[in-house]
Amino acid sequence: MLLKDLYELNSVERVKVFRNSLGKPVGSKARLLAGYLGIIARNANLLPINYESWHHMPDSNKNQALDNIKERFALEVSDSYVKKALGKKWRDHKSALKKEYFKKNISLEDKLRNVPLGMLRYQWEDVVRSWNSKKGETNKSSIGILCRDSKGVILGSKTVVNIRIPTLFVAEVLACLQPIQTRFGMYCFKKTSRNGNVVANGVVNEGLKRNESTYLGGSNAGVGDSGGGGG
Repeated sequence: MLLKDLYELNSVERVKVFRNSLGKPVGSKARLLAGYLGIIARNANLLPINYESWHHMPDSNKNQALDNIKERFALEVSDSYVKKALGKKWRDHKSALKKEYFKKNISLEDKLRNVPLGMLRYQWEDVVRSWNSKKGETNKSSIGILCRDSKGVILGSKTVVNIRIPTLFVAEVLACLQPIQTRFGMYCFKKTSRNGNVVANGVVNEGLKRNESTYLGGSNAGVGDSGGGGG
């Protein structure tokens, strides 16, 4: 059976989908169900795209989508499983639209006009404005940091997660130059050879050539502050 065959079922016919011991769909019809969930997830009338997250999607919409699925499938899997799988399909769809239509190097006005096929204009305009806002453009930078002295002895380590970074450029800068405060009260660069931190690596190595450690001075040090200290 193909997806198109689902639309030819009469009012009492259902495609039986079995589950395994873990409650997940199995058998030849499991893939058919997955494909249909993708169709429902892309239905802007059933599941509008202009909600911030699946969590914010009203239960009435989720239940309506579930009823639509049950009109064609006799499910052994639970309703909660179907809704969870549907939520993942919806998020994937929204992410794909953002990548294909929003991240193009065009003006905001052009993005608003470039409504994807099958998408309702008011929903698209809402989500584009959300993505374009500071809230929608929030970036995150996460990095594991090691601080070493000039002999390579580890002075401290920490994992730092930065949120609400205004631009991707700033996120990249933080990934390169993220400082931490050691137990000695000093800020120092990460010593690493990872390609993503070539700037920090270069700064530290230059200091080591002169038998120096590299620190950020002051308790309010930030990206762009630098200082040299004897090591």
